[in-house]
Amino acid sequence: MDVLIDPQLWASLVTLTGLEIVLGIDNLVFVAILAGRLPPERRQIARQAGLALALLTRLALLASISWIIGLTHPLLVLSGHAVSWRDIVLAGGGFFLLYKGTREIHHRLEGGEATAEATGRPASFAGVVLQIMLLDIVFSLDSVITAVGMANDLWLMASAIVIAVAIMLAASKPLADFVERHPTVKMLALSFLLLIGMTLIADGAGFHVPKGYIYAAIGFSIAVEALNQLAARRRKTRLEGQRG
Repeated sequence: MDVLIDPQLWASLVTLTGLEIVLGIDNLVFVAILAGRLPPERRQIARQAGLALALLTRLALLASISWIIGLTHPLLVLSGHAVSWRDIVLAGGGFFLLYKGTREIHHRLEGGEATAEATGRPASFAGVVLQIMLLDIVFSLDSVITAVGMANDLWLMASAIVIAVAIMLAASKPLADFVERHPTVKMLALSFLLLIGMTLIADGAGFHVPKGYIYAAIGFSIAVEALNQLAARRRKTRLEGQRG
């Protein structure tokens, strides 16, 4: 009972939960983009299934703390840089994000056969869920390693992860609906995937880019787009007023 009224414990839980949410924002954007390839009636189920499986993946990674820590140990040395399994996984995930982001942008801009393929042949439900789960493993590595470094209690780290994923589940549908309603926002989200993919590759290659720089760039882009959306809404209201 004394543990539950410990203010330091609650502060640690809030800090870890906030960290997990911040580190999961890029994952949430990727989930919204992937699920958008499915028919409308199956998108929410795919998001829920993918994030639920992702939760199990994160908890399994957390339970394998010694294995997770072992992923950071040097595996080989290339050009003076010690390469670990973590580096390989991050770089592989980064290349996959570059591939997916470029392909999605191509589908939405090229038209013709590419557009027909993107809109006329929906993606496989199992394939989308599997991609969500696999990419979450990449996104989870840093957050789980960070959680291990910030707390000593396994149950505290697990609670933070469960709360963060529950919040992500609640936010996934509104975010996905907003992205689908606004094509420019969807293109901006795809550009974020390219940015995150390049960051993962750089991190895997030993060039660590502080997350604050990435989130500052994303935040600035979102602020500019919000102003664009506001201006477009005002123009639409003005035109409707003139017609009326």
